[in-house]
Amino acid sequence: MKEEIIIAGFGGQGVLSMGKILAYSGVMQDMEVSWMPSYGPEMRGGTANVTVILSKERISSPILHEFDTAIILNQQSLDKFESQVKPGGTLIYDGNGITHHPSRKDINIYRIDATEEAAKMRSSKTFNMIVLGGYLKIKPLVEIENVIKGLKKSLPDRHHHLIPMNQKAIERGMGIVQTLQEKVQA
Repeated sequence: MKEEIIIAGFGGQGVLSMGKILAYSGVMQDMEVSWMPSYGPEMRGGTANVTVILSKERISSPILHEFDTAIILNQQSLDKFESQVKPGGTLIYDGNGITHHPSRKDINIYRIDATEEAAKMRSSKTFNMIVLGGYLKIKPLVEIENVIKGLKKSLPDRHHHLIPMNQKAIERGMGIVQTLQEKVQA
């Protein structure tokens, strides 16, 4: 088993921290893990992406040009990374601000309206955990208890009181992810 993931969006959406939590979760599950962030000089508003590899085998290189899964949080990232999803792979996107929806016919496509759900939860900071929950519903590669351990590892101690809210957001994401297109595996 090896899963190669790109998470991409604007800085400030929790892209890098979502990748870090996913990576820590894999470590907690005794997986081989690679976490490689990429971002511009802007802290918020610029583009950011992170590649995460979760594997039962050794990882030969963290450099990827194709992905099993793309988690897309803005239009620029959709335009850039949709073509880099492997045929039969998965694309998950937040519909907020998307004007040109995914058009490929050879991949699985899911939509999660995490921006809207975070507003309903009255916490924009839960946005990335809602998205992570949607991903874990589709691809349960790591167990929720390991995600919680990953949260504890990546959040400073002063923010550990937020873990129950983040767990609720993950569970909410699992409940709202929508299938738009699933490819039948040959």
